[in-house]
Amino acid sequence: MTEKVTPALLLQAYATGVFPMAQSRNSPRIFWVDPERRGIFPPGGFHISRSLARALRRQDYAIRINHAFGAVVDACAARPDTWINAAIRRLYGQLHQMGHAHSLEVWAGNDLVGGIYGVTLGGAFFGESMFSRRRDGSKIALAYLTDRLDRAGFSLFDTQFLTDHLASLGAVEISRAEYHVQLRAALGQNGDFTRPRKLPTGQDVVQRNTQTS
Repeated sequence: MTEKVTPALLLQAYATGVFPMAQSRNSPRIFWVDPERRGIFPPGGFHISRSLARALRRQDYAIRINHAFGAVVDACAARPDTWINAAIRRLYGQLHQMGHAHSLEVWAGNDLVGGIYGVTLGGAFFGESMFSRRRDGSKIALAYLTDRLDRAGFSLFDTQFLTDHLASLGAVEISRAEYHVQLRAALGQNGDFTRPRKLPTGQDVVQRNTQTS
C-alpha cells in the first residue's frame, strides 16, 4: 500500500475519519486505522493541575511553532516501539511543506525538550504524536497547543486513542458516530494554526484555562 499513499490521499483519509500507521519503524507498509472509539480533547477541556500550572508559570522554556518539524517527528519516533516508518515520516514532511502539518515545540535554550505534531484540516487538528525529554515537556506542549487551538478557530482536537495519561489531562472518548458528527462540523470551519502570531506566556495559558474550565 505504501507506494500508493500520497499527501492528497492522506488528507482525504483524515477528512473521512481514518489515519495511517505502520507496524514498526522498519515496516515498509502502511495501514489505515478507523477506531470504534475515538479520543478527543473537548474545547476548553484541557486540565491543568497545580504542578503543571507551576511549571508553566516558571517560564524556564521557550515555545516555538514549526521551527523544527522534522526534529519533532524524529523525536516522537525515537522509542523502542513506533508506528512511524520512513514512508510516514516522508509523507508528513510533505504535508508540512503544504501547510497541513504543524509542530509545537518546547525549548530549553538550544535543546528541544518536548513537542507535538499533527495535521490540520478546516477547524480540525489531528494530533499524531508527542514526546518529552524533561519533566512536563509534553504536558507543557499540550497546554500551549490546546490554548492555541481554542483561540485559532479549531473545534476538534483528535487524539486518535484515549490513554490514561491523556484522560488525566481532560481528554475523553466518544463513539465513531459522534466523532464523524464533530469532524463534519469542524471541516466546515477555518482554523489557522499559524495564528495568533504572538505567543502567550505560561501565566496567560493558566489564566485562560481557569476561565474556561
